Amino acid sequence: IPMSQGEMMRLSDLAVADEAVAASRSEAVLALIAHGNTSDSRALLVDKMRARQGAPCVGDPGLDETLESIRDEMRKFAAAEVEPFAQDWHRKNDYIPMSVIEGLAGMGVFGLTLPEQYGGMGLGKVSMCVVSEELSRAYIGVGSLGTRSEIAAELILCGGTEAQKDAWLPKIGSGEILPTAVFTEPNTGSDLASLRTRAVREGDVYKITGNKTWITHPVRADLMTMLVRTNPEEAGYKGLSILLAPKPRGSDAEPFPAQGMTGGEIEVLGYRGMKEYELAFDGFEVPAANLLGGEEGQGFKHLMQTFESARIQTAARAVGVAQSAFDIGLHYAEDRQQFGKALISFPRVADKLAMMAVE
Repeated sequence: IPMSQGEMMRLSDLAVADEAVAASRSEAVLALIAHGNTSDSRALLVDKMRARQGAPCVGDPGLDETLESIRDEMRKFAAAEVEPFAQDWHRKNDYIPMSVIEGLAGMGVFGLTLPEQYGGMGLGKVSMCVVSEELSRAYIGVGSLGTRSEIAAELILCGGTEAQKDAWLPKIGSGEILPTAVFTEPNTGSDLASLRTRAVREGDVYKITGNKTWITHPVRADLMTMLVRTNPEEAGYKGLSILLAPKPRGSDAEPFPAQGMTGGEIEVLGYRGMKEYELAFDGFEVPAANLLGGEEGQGFKHLMQTFESARIQTAARAVGVAQSAFDIGLHYAEDRQQFGKALISFPRVADKLAMMAVE
């Protein structure tokens, strides 16, 4: 399995015994190994791709009728509301228009996996992947809009009190509330157990002091899921808690109108549409009732429960971007003429497209 251009994963690296490998080598598998990747089969695959140009994928993706319907709906929305404008948004570093977010909310994108009792659609993670992939195929920023809602909803669903679930989940699922994940710090990166942002309880509020970085879409967010240290005596993960921190929506003119909160934009080359920020908190107040689960010291545990679905969605976005790159490559190879014929007529080019589709 090629993991990258310089890294190859083999069955022996996965501790798969030779006997197990031998047992899987049926006649069909051996025939595929021997004859599957030939010049004729690659040429046939390219012919089929050209005939189905613009289709969601090459071959049968194995989706049921419901998921196919969702994908078709997302594809039509993206083609009409995203693709014609995405390049302009990117070049100007503009926000994704609220009309697009409202359109996605109307189709239930932010409540796909939420249980129906909280106003969601009650679907599985595969539905989230289908939606993320199709929207990212048009513009990765749009494909990522649902990630923050997914993280916040999963946190509250897995670790919140019943009152917190009732208060927040229906509004997240409907798109009325846009959340953002406020976890990473300048000197911690993925080592979240080492973070230092403090939350000190004073009466009915926690006062937050510290810095966060690479926070996506914080200006227009209504709710921050904040990982903070509530117990300074615990240096590791046991001293961490998650707070559900409401804030007013900002704008480019006034990004952070909340008292005790400031920030500066981190300019990026790609992945635009929501904007990345470094945030500073100095006495920013969060109601004590918004401590996730009502118990301190559970933040890292809560967070680990959500990372799996967030990473799955990241992979789905990558597949969507790859599909877009493939679409553009196929179109270019058909249009570009060299030596009196289209580039796709040359086996070296056609073979590359075939292997892109297979991977």
